Amino acid sequence: MTQFRKGQHVEVYRSSKDENWEPYMMAYIGSHGIVTDPDTVINHTDSLIEVSLDGHGTHRLPQDCLRIIEN
Repeated sequence: MTQFRKGQHVEVYRSSKDENWEPYMMAYIGSHGIVTDPDTVINHTDSLIEVSLDGHGTHRLPQDCLRIIEN
């Protein structure tokens, strides 16, 4: 399991199987952003983490749709 940390660069690389995934989020696939709140208290696959997405604002997203990228 990937542990996300504040300041990491991530990509929304696929849709999520999480029940919190909304159809409008399909527009975010392929977007890059920075983790702003990784929810380190819980930080497991069911947790949402806050990501500031380039051009899309800040959102809480399921972890299974994110991957860490090198900048």
